[in-house]
Amino acid sequence: MKTLNRGVLQEAERRQLDAALSSPVKILQIGEGNFLRGFADWMVQVCRNRGLFDGSVAVTQPRPSGRGNIVKLAAQEGIYTLVTRGLENGAPVERKEIVSVFSEVFDPYSEWERLVSIALSADLRFVISNTTEAGLAYVPEPLTGGPIASFPGKIAYLLHRRFTAREGASGGGLIFLPCELLERNGDALRDAVLRYASDWGFGEAFETWVVEHNRFLNSLVDRIVTGYPDEAQAEAWFAEWGYRDAMLNTAEPYHLWAIEGEPELDALLPFRQAGLNVVWTDDLTPYQRRKVRILNGAHTWMAPLGLLHGVEHVRELLEHAELGPKVRETVFGEIVPTLPDSRQEMEAYAATVFERFGNPYIRHRLADIAMNSLSKFRTRLLPTFASYAERGEAIPARLALGLSGLLRYYRVERDESGRYSGVTLRGERYAVRDDAASLDRIAGVWEEAGRSGETIAWAVRKLLSDERLWGRELSAWNGLAEAVAEQLAEWERGAGK
Repeated sequence: MKTLNRGVLQEAERRQLDAALSSPVKILQIGEGNFLRGFADWMVQVCRNRGLFDGSVAVTQPRPSGRGNIVKLAAQEGIYTLVTRGLENGAPVERKEIVSVFSEVFDPYSEWERLVSIALSADLRFVISNTTEAGLAYVPEPLTGGPIASFPGKIAYLLHRRFTAREGASGGGLIFLPCELLERNGDALRDAVLRYASDWGFGEAFETWVVEHNRFLNSLVDRIVTGYPDEAQAEAWFAEWGYRDAMLNTAEPYHLWAIEGEPELDALLPFRQAGLNVVWTDDLTPYQRRKVRILNGAHTWMAPLGLLHGVEHVRELLEHAELGPKVRETVFGEIVPTLPDSRQEMEAYAATVFERFGNPYIRHRLADIAMNSLSKFRTRLLPTFASYAERGEAIPARLALGLSGLLRYYRVERDESGRYSGVTLRGERYAVRDDAASLDRIAGVWEEAGRSGETIAWAVRKLLSDERLWGRELSAWNGLAEAVAEQLAEWERGAGK
């Protein structure tokens, strides 16, 4: 069977590829992974298909160790298949598309000057990245004649080359669209770039140009991109299509890109004109808040409770006779009412979230979501709790149940190898992955309670009063400790099994 390349494309697909290859590089992309290829690159393809964008993308990997995808992409002439599948308005959909927006695919660590050449081009307008949250961090490194390791360091160097080539003239800056899952990601990238500029003595004039003539736009991305499917599904598709695709990618239908920038920018990158769910806004806060409090909050509520009840995946939990209705009641009845946004809009968003959770093609493991649940609880659910507590109201029952599940899930013991584990309500052992110091404190409280004969209520109050765990005192909140202790005692008696 043939491998995907120009020769196996349909006539219309070949025309799209040829048009991209002959188009100027207007977007430099740092990151070749599943997410960007199923999100930003697909969006660029939609714009090109509709005749709205005449640029192409040059793509490189962010780290020297990540050459695998670049090599595979280059072997396929930069093209790959994206299958979008899931639920839309309750009905299953499956769409296959060829993405052919890459005109240059290369390893910047072996072709450093090729990257510099693209950065100097007058055609270049945008830089899109997904280098993980850690990729935006400032890590000191020397300026050498060779490739620069860090992403912000690369950008500082490339911008300085661009600035120098223009002999300090105004204008000529770039627009950065970081997709890393970090709040205020554009600000973080700009600040790291300026630190490298200072380290390397690029000068005040350059730093002023970076700030005044380049745009580092904060953005929020939201789409589940599931990557290469299981082998059986991949082989079935290959047999149907008549070619193999090593870079085959899959994604859910839902997508949102909220970008903190003026709507006029859509004239340069016409996502909205193409009908995509992209929002240019002067404030990302409401978009971040609803995603964190509703989607991520529901995940964090579900994971410990589901695992305690022997449930392994998100969709399975939605179908659970007891927990499925309760998570919906938590979101619609207890989380949504605390948000300072339109109730109708938040309920519509929540409905979309549950449709996504029910996607039959996605097996989202609760054990993965449960990693680092303590810090996730602080950012995703605790603000909702606080909105009730700070008004002197009791924490609603379903939210309290979620905290009960978290404390019961974190009732852990440490073995001789230093690993932490707990026991489900059915008596099955599971591993817990989180900050070791926090796990030690929690295990110590439960151990002390058992050794001294203290009650569950005592242990709960002691845990909720530990500000190192929660960032604040929770034990004094109206009725919370009592509700949690009663739920834990009920499980202890076996009523929750």
